[in-house]
Amino acid sequence: MIKKWFFTQLFELNGHPVVAKQLRRFAMSPASRPLIQPFVKMYDLQMQEADQPLDSYKTLHDLFVRHLKEDVRPIDASPNAFVSPCDGMLSVVDDLTEDSRFVVKGQTYSVSELLGSHHEAQNYVGGRVMIFYLSPKNYHRVHVPIDGMVRTSYTLGRDSAPVNELGLEYGKRPLTRNYRRVTRITQGKHALEHVMVGALNVNTIVQTNPRREVKRGDEFGYFSFGSTVVLICPKDAVTLAGDITGPVLMGQQIGHWNS
Repeated sequence: MIKKWFFTQLFELNGHPVVAKQLRRFAMSPASRPLIQPFVKMYDLQMQEADQPLDSYKTLHDLFVRHLKEDVRPIDASPNAFVSPCDGMLSVVDDLTEDSRFVVKGQTYSVSELLGSHHEAQNYVGGRVMIFYLSPKNYHRVHVPIDGMVRTSYTLGRDSAPVNELGLEYGKRPLTRNYRRVTRITQGKHALEHVMVGALNVNTIVQTNPRREVKRGDEFGYFSFGSTVVLICPKDAVTLAGDITGPVLMGQQIGHWNS
């Protein structure tokens, strides 16, 4: 029961912020190593996909940000494929309003809040938002969905509220208020906003790829513990592959980029 409480507080981030910080500090220390195997069992991690054996991880955090073997997440090679940037549950909001607003779980968000720019938000009127929710069992590194050029990358926000069912329904609009990294990637005539959103006080978003020119499937960065990824596309930029909502894997084609 103690282990279950620990994992729920730390990785699902439902608890008190001070407690979450203390548990997170513990998870990043060697003292957390005895909890690695219980974590793998509780969340059914597919460790055969990891690029290192289980006994090589020194802390829970090391396990959480693990790399995968090169062949377990093949990047779709179809021309102009638009691929999932991460593992997770995908939901899609189509037809952004004229003031670039959208609704998730009964809460109204605006692209201008998410990006911190009313001017840039105008580029996405009529476009769509794709939201990828990552659970503790998921691979937690985030990748690039298209070939392109990174035009800007910046952070917004400070503290963070939970990005889970309760947070999305009853919280303080976490997608647009939480600490986040906003990156604009262009390909052809369109731009894509790639947003990594931190969860409850998990304000560690590490960018691992400093290059301006990126390729589909390149690693971009990772979260420490909880996370959500939001992609914002302008009208007619992406043709989605049918009803693609639900569980997706990094590298899986979810649409076609209309460059």
